[in-house]
Amino acid sequence: MNHSSGTLYIVSAPSGAGKTSLVTALIKQDPRVRVSVSHTTRAMRPGEEHGVNYHFVVHEEFKALIAKGDFLEHAEVFGNFYGTSRSALQETLDQGYDLILEIDWQGAQQVRELMPEARSIFILPPSQQALRQRLDGRGQDSEEIIAGRMKEAVSEMTHYNEYEYLIINDQFDEALEDLKAVFRSNREDGEDAVAHAERLKLANQQQVHGALLQQLVG
Repeated sequence: MNHSSGTLYIVSAPSGAGKTSLVTALIKQDPRVRVSVSHTTRAMRPGEEHGVNYHFVVHEEFKALIAKGDFLEHAEVFGNFYGTSRSALQETLDQGYDLILEIDWQGAQQVRELMPEARSIFILPPSQQALRQRLDGRGQDSEEIIAGRMKEAVSEMTHYNEYEYLIINDQFDEALEDLKAVFRSNREDGEDAVAHAERLKLANQQQVHGALLQQLVG
């Protein structure tokens, strides 16, 4: 592990695009990448570990961190608070690890404002039909529920153009190679990944996949 500071990566995607599977595969293959652990006031569930799944804190502690201005972004969901601590992020980055922050476009906007040096990646499905199939999953949900999920996913995808890199998750292994290239291109030993990552930048992807992008958000 070298002691140069790591890079913060914001990774966003609509539900069903395969973000979690890609991130999980990446951190298994790249020991220099970690996933950010959020703070929450909700109770720990069976099988969860403090500092692994979340930093579990009481309401008073969470509110003290808000007052200190330590959260890059935070939100209240069903009476519980969730947030990303700047000091916890910085500690990991200072150890030389690259750090992934899995958040939605709204959280991404807040983080970019406070940490403009962060890189950002948006993961997209190869078509609305493929997304629908993935959201349908085992085919046990009603048409209404799936339509609601699709509407939410399309709304999320309209923000793809706020991100630096676009990865289209059609073939999983190819999408994983794309993701690895983005991380390696920002390191001293990643010269061979630079050209690959360059092709994934927003302007290049808009040129190559213009029709697909229109179809996804249309």
